[in-house]
Amino acid sequence: MTAVSRPLVIGCGVLRGELQALARARGAALELRLLGPAMHVDLSLLERALVTQLEKVAPEPAKVFFGACHPRLDTHLTAHGARRTRGTNCLEMLLGPERYEAELARGAYFLLEPWARQWAPTLRRTFGDRPELIRDVFRGAHSCVLAIRTPCSGDFTAQAEAAAALVGLPLEWADATLDHLGGVLDELLQGAP
Repeated sequence: MTAVSRPLVIGCGVLRGELQALARARGAALELRLLGPAMHVDLSLLERALVTQLEKVAPEPAKVFFGACHPRLDTHLTAHGARRTRGTNCLEMLLGPERYEAELARGAYFLLEPWARQWAPTLRRTFGDRPELIRDVFRGAHSCVLAIRTPCSGDFTAQAEAAAALVGLPLEWADATLDHLGGVLDELLQGAP
């Protein structure tokens, strides 16, 4: 059993920089345990990693910064007395539901910096070395790759351009503040486990 003296937040590493910045800005004494940013494409790896983190802190309740990224996520959280953020996924939490839904409705495929930096290897693990299949899948469901910059982003222009080229879609850019994401974090921290 591990005693947790400050709020523990287990979350998705795709928003690592943003969550760390929000915690610092709020002077929050948080313990952040952030999983790999590409785990949503390997559900068994995501499940094992999350359950491992939940078991490390049991019986203390954890707060979980994840969307509905795994079909058994809420079952595991309930079994461990944990509570997660409201929201479909990290992009909805970052952009807010209205903006997220509007971009999704026009066919955007969202690209955050950590995903862009791991893009080709992640796609190869998922689709193999089949560039035509990759392009067919993405062009069949999306109209563009929308790269999202936050105040925590570095320059990932080259990686975003390569990602869009690999899937055969035009690249667009959008900026996002941390305002909505901060509200989601505040709600998680203020709520009962």
